Amino acid sequence: MDLPVAFPLTPMLAKAHDGLPPGEEGDWWFEPKWDGFRVLVFRDGDDVELASRNGKPLTRYFPEVLDPLRAALPERAVVDGEIVVPTPDGLDFDLLGQRIHPAASRIERLAGETPAEVVAFDLLARGDDDLTAAPLAERREALEAALATGDQVHLNPGTFDRTTAQDWFVRFEGAGLDGVIAKPHDSPYQPGERGWIKVKHKRTADVVVAGYRVHKDGKGVGSLMLGLHDDDGRLHSIGVASSFKAAQRTELMAELEPLVLRPGDMGEHPWAQWADPEAHEEGRLPGGPSRWNNGKDLSFTALRIERVAEVAYERVDHGRFRHTSRFLRWRPDREPASCRYDQLEVVPPVELREVLGS
Repeated sequence: MDLPVAFPLTPMLAKAHDGLPPGEEGDWWFEPKWDGFRVLVFRDGDDVELASRNGKPLTRYFPEVLDPLRAALPERAVVDGEIVVPTPDGLDFDLLGQRIHPAASRIERLAGETPAEVVAFDLLARGDDDLTAAPLAERREALEAALATGDQVHLNPGTFDRTTAQDWFVRFEGAGLDGVIAKPHDSPYQPGERGWIKVKHKRTADVVVAGYRVHKDGKGVGSLMLGLHDDDGRLHSIGVASSFKAAQRTELMAELEPLVLRPGDMGEHPWAQWADPEAHEEGRLPGGPSRWNNGKDLSFTALRIERVAEVAYERVDHGRFRHTSRFLRWRPDREPASCRYDQLEVVPPVELREVLGS
């Protein structure tokens, strides 16, 4: 490709913030934060390439968006955006992840059944012009002029109004969005730099600690295996808590040692059948096949069901934490049986067309 911005490219990133950043009206440009795969789109004539935030090629996994992108973009352009899979119930990250598969026949089938769409939010190059040094306001104006939106290619909504941004933060979660991104209106595009701000939803829950996985360096706890009970009292895997400091990993290993179930006692554990693929069809167990790394060791050390922890999480999709949760503290005052799904906040649904029509 002959483009003024080279392929691959590390996208500009955002750092976390507890709320909308302070400033005067017009200092910050606010956009909804989508829950999908970050994608950089490179078009040179009929050639269209999709790249992930880590520079990995995504083109073969989403063939259904290539023609819509050819129709929506200038002949030569580089666009930053998000690739998502919308459903009647909002964005579905699980369906998006199913696309990362080696079988072309599977990709083709899913492309027809659950087609992906692209939401564009920045224009980095057009024709022979490298726009990365231009201020955001200028790039946004150029994007609005250049993009021919359609059923599968959309322009991300944006506003300078803080009240509107706060409304989006609260309301659009019901469509599966992550929060709000704040961007300085006069900022250039800085690849790899965290020059933007992301404001995401944060909540807490009391969960059962049912096991752990050893850290990749072989020293201490790498992640805690978390569970919640359904109305029938069955313990489902809801995700993990990780990112412990080295000293804490060692301390956790020693603290949990008295609770470890030996191999002969594993039958007492509610997730004893985790290694049986058929068992995953009847409930949410840890250790399901990884579409990202088929060779990954998903085994874990099972614990007696006695400990409860409070964790911070962002949202729940399909009965599991959407992202890795963060361990806050132990809850010795809580019984594991009391840790149920009904404690989780239910977000009212919002149709995606309401988001894109803003």
